[in-house]
Amino acid sequence: MTSSGEVYPPELDKLFKNVPRLTAVDRQFVLKAYERAAEAHKGGVRASGEPYITHPVAVAFILSELKLDAPTLAAALLHDVVEDCDIPIEVIENEFGLEVSRLVDGVTKLEKLPTNTENMKGGKAGDREAETLRKIFLAMGNDIRVVLIKLADRLHNMRTLGFLSLERQRRMAKETMDIFAPLANRLGMWQMKWELEDLSFRYLEPESYKEIATYLNERRTDRERSMEQVKARLQHALAENSIQATISARPKHIYSIFRKMERKKVRFSEVYDVRAVRVIVNDKNTCYQVLGIVHNLWRPIPAEFDDYIASPKDNFYQSLHTAVIDETGKNLEIQIRTWEMHEHAEYGVAAHWRYKEGTARDEEFEKRLRHLRKLMDFSDDHEAQEDPVAYLDAMKSDVFQNRVYVFSPKGDIFDLPAGSTPIDFAYHIHTEIGNRCRGARVNGAQVGLDYQLKSGDRVEIINTKRGGPSLDWLNPNLGYVHTSRARGKIKTYFKKQDYDKNVVMGREVVDRELKRLGVASMPRETVAEMFNFTKVDDFLSAVGSGDITGAQIATKILDAERKASLENPPDMLLPTAEPLRHPVQDSEGIDVMGNSGMLINLARCCNPVRGDEIVGYVTRGRGVTVHRTDCSSLRSGMEPERMVPVNWGKANGRTYPVPVIILAYDREGLMRDVGAVIADENINMNNVSITTRNSVATFLLTMEMQDVSHISRVLARIEQLPNVIEARRRT
Repeated sequence: MTSSGEVYPPELDKLFKNVPRLTAVDRQFVLKAYERAAEAHKGGVRASGEPYITHPVAVAFILSELKLDAPTLAAALLHDVVEDCDIPIEVIENEFGLEVSRLVDGVTKLEKLPTNTENMKGGKAGDREAETLRKIFLAMGNDIRVVLIKLADRLHNMRTLGFLSLERQRRMAKETMDIFAPLANRLGMWQMKWELEDLSFRYLEPESYKEIATYLNERRTDRERSMEQVKARLQHALAENSIQATISARPKHIYSIFRKMERKKVRFSEVYDVRAVRVIVNDKNTCYQVLGIVHNLWRPIPAEFDDYIASPKDNFYQSLHTAVIDETGKNLEIQIRTWEMHEHAEYGVAAHWRYKEGTARDEEFEKRLRHLRKLMDFSDDHEAQEDPVAYLDAMKSDVFQNRVYVFSPKGDIFDLPAGSTPIDFAYHIHTEIGNRCRGARVNGAQVGLDYQLKSGDRVEIINTKRGGPSLDWLNPNLGYVHTSRARGKIKTYFKKQDYDKNVVMGREVVDRELKRLGVASMPRETVAEMFNFTKVDDFLSAVGSGDITGAQIATKILDAERKASLENPPDMLLPTAEPLRHPVQDSEGIDVMGNSGMLINLARCCNPVRGDEIVGYVTRGRGVTVHRTDCSSLRSGMEPERMVPVNWGKANGRTYPVPVIILAYDREGLMRDVGAVIADENINMNNVSITTRNSVATFLLTMEMQDVSHISRVLARIEQLPNVIEARRRT
């Protein structure tokens, strides 16, 4: 029953008490939605055994705690009727109007995702999560309330996750930790973020969760007594300074404790803010007064102070954070904010519905949404647009990670993902500033373009009048670029450059990669087809623009070779000589047409290996010398009539010496890592020499290898090591 005497079902009565500003007409509208949902879900049962209607009611109740409006509450009650009860969206529009039907339709579209994309044709891990994020981004452009309903839906599902299978528990928990908890954080909805994280952590790391929860529970009484003493002392000090404030113990969340333990490599007892206090005052100036009083009462820990009032977080969060050591020698975290800051911290974008429309808060609300949409917009990153997993990676690196706050020379504040460099900053300001970036000054001092920015840095970009970015910026081992946004803009620049120039650059990359893999004679057309290009020049241009990397080419060729080895006889992928009618196999495992009993030697100039395309050359007094068909010695004066057809015979398990060159930017542990790969492959090596010039290390060595596929696999593994520029056969 409401204050006006209206009688409602108990579950709606509790919901309405959370939103007292709802009118009688609003309440009747929500009641109508409840009755329609109850009828549609009649007979439906959840995994817990409860009637299905309990779920949409719980979702609506969560949203009522956020003070959402009547259309949102009605849509929450109806959010599953289209998907689960086959009620057409047109029926919802006829009964509840366009606003509610659009909200329900938006949530329904978010729900239409395959449960396991890895088992789908062409599907891979991350496709489902990426598609979820794409749809969330589109929903934000239409109506943010769709996303709020989806978050409330996920929160209730996580609260009741224990009734599902272990496999579904882990899948939903991981998806929640990867997507929905960070999304709640970006929307500024801290309370929902904490709960989603703790629930996910409970199912992903049950032992760690139980350990921390038990520790907190065992010490609850002592902690509460200690907190009462802290609150009393602080309240007294504030009263002496005529400051009105509300002081409360801030509950600590299990996952945040775990993360801090992991990040700082400390035990539970050493985590600073297991004990935490929140102080709420009436205005911003008083926040700083309280900070001074706190630091007079207890000894501050300098490294633990953050001013998020002067430099708000990217989700507009504002507070002062400080940590002190009290009279008992224990650490205490204190958070200071105004009531307005508190509402925005707790409710985030949902705080908009707590106020009347047409106020200055509407513009602030739109500012938040524009900022979030900008963060999630990767239209400049073609790779992210075309590849779901690339989009997911971009979201995780640019949107869902910690941020740093830096200043322009004019004092404007910019927020960037932690790990960002001056180049990332330049592209964040404007694409042209990024393209023409040639240097940077941080806090007045010249720094390298791979410098990682820190909060509080004042950054000045040094531009040239002409020119563009360097392809080296796209090399992840050099550390020039951290954000997907900057990477996408750099790739776009090279795509727009002269087509013919990109073709030439791409041809060099492809030829170098084919040579490194020992398949130099493979037609470029074959490689282009592996990437679904019909025109070779289009493929080469994509390589030259940086859209396709040498590592991707190597992966495609190796995958094709492995597939061919399973479906066809060995060496079918690589070109071979014509079959021999009466071959004679020598001790080297080579068949020679019509030359039985002749001495066979492997040429030292090109060091052929099983799987290479080969040809024999009859030498005076030394039998037949076998060369690779792309050997430079064959083109330098050898007599064509002395060449004879040869082919690899049956494999006999022998190995062949393969000279290799490895180029890498020098670093500590480089030789150890290269040696670990070689040892893991059970390869003997000799003739090792290492030289370093201008910070580039050159390894020259000879490895005993079985065949071309063995070479390709080993060189590909070495090339994936940090700082390695190139690993290839030496000729």
